[in-house]
Amino acid sequence: MKIGIEGQRLFRKKKHGMDFVAMELVNNLKIIDRVNEYFVFVQPGPDKCLQSSDNFKIIELEGGSYPIWEQVTLPSTAKKFRCELLHCTSNTGPLIGSVPIVLTLHDIFYLEYFSLFRSGFTSYQKFGNIYRRYVVPFLVKKSRKIITVSYSEKERIKNFFKIYDERLTVVYNGVGTCFIPVTDAETLKKIKTTYKLPEKFIFLLGNTDPKKNTKGVLMAYAKFLLRCDSSLSLVIADFSESSLKEILTEHALSDIQSKIICLDYIYNPDLPAILTLSSLFLYPSFWESFGIPILEAMSCGTPVITSNVFAMPEIAGDAALLIDPNNSDEMADAICRLIYDPELSEQMIEKGKRQAARFSWKKMAQDYLKIYTEVVLSR
Repeated sequence: MKIGIEGQRLFRKKKHGMDFVAMELVNNLKIIDRVNEYFVFVQPGPDKCLQSSDNFKIIELEGGSYPIWEQVTLPSTAKKFRCELLHCTSNTGPLIGSVPIVLTLHDIFYLEYFSLFRSGFTSYQKFGNIYRRYVVPFLVKKSRKIITVSYSEKERIKNFFKIYDERLTVVYNGVGTCFIPVTDAETLKKIKTTYKLPEKFIFLLGNTDPKKNTKGVLMAYAKFLLRCDSSLSLVIADFSESSLKEILTEHALSDIQSKIICLDYIYNPDLPAILTLSSLFLYPSFWESFGIPILEAMSCGTPVITSNVFAMPEIAGDAALLIDPNNSDEMADAICRLIYDPELSEQMIEKGKRQAARFSWKKMAQDYLKIYTEVVLSR
């Protein structure tokens, strides 16, 4: 088989969730499949994280803006390389072209919650949602196979698009083998110094996307400081001091600013050490179609608090404390429970390691290879 894989953003320096999924897919297909021929199409960028091998060709494509690259350059190049299918890995793909499409549809929140005029979204996020709102419905009709990442999201997609056949299926994401407790004292000391981390802290992967519920975390943290422990800092990744100050001022919480540390983007190799150093990990999103960081924290032996909605209970199982993301009192109580109950914390750590072990990138790659074979044979 000749298989094309869209990896448009894989060479960008600051990667996020869908980029890591696509990268792990390619890396694990390289391990399990030495027979079929693969063409991975990427835009040029500074992080050359993938290299060509005997049956994998990394093709760097110039092609202008995201829509032009995806709608014009990508399909014409896939046809040029005689691909028998094109796997579009990140929700969108070309609407024209003769190469059969396999689509990974991670989520459809941008279709259910139109964000053009909603506060909290950047202009980039808003207009990205407009593009997806236009492209995805057409692409869903065109795709030979649609893969999503949880049964929770499958139900949402099925009901939204009225898909009742076997075109729609679930392939779970995995968790990287590098996510294990870091025991080397020098590595921990280096990370602590590099990121100026405090002795004890709660860790939040927050950003400007409203779904991450950073505002709710700040309100819960303020209540936690009053009720329980004023010595525990809050570390927020991928969040600016100016954004923090704006929220704290709006909610009259400026007095807690000295307890909070904002970090810039954290590169993936540094995450295991930061998670190991954390007293607990907060992931109280309003919505997620999967939630890879839940499993990463669990693999590192860090107790987790996450939301009781969307896919998060499915992924976390009984290995995390589940809370209502709209209830800051409930979130504050959960933090207190984990901090002041060592037995509960240890139970969550052990359950978390077992839960995370159920998910692997190799299994994900094996599932995708079966889907590729099915699509090509059915042509």
